[in-house]
Amino acid sequence: MAIVSFGVSAAVVAGGVYIYQNKEAIADDIKQQVVDAATSGVSGALPGMLGGSSSGEAATSPLPIDLPVSPF
Repeated sequence: MAIVSFGVSAAVVAGGVYIYQNKEAIADDIKQQVVDAATSGVSGALPGMLGGSSSGEAATSPLPIDLPVSPF
């Protein structure tokens, strides 16, 4: 029982040391993953939001809503 407890404690300490020594690299990797996910999400949704195509052509369709008319 004491040997298993020592093994678990040693694993926890070793994991903590590894994370402490590599915290900057781990943080940079997570930041890059977030940026990549956000970029792909925005670029995937942006052509649909603007009503254009992904080939860079301008939208030729009319506005999807009717604009209010001034009574004056």
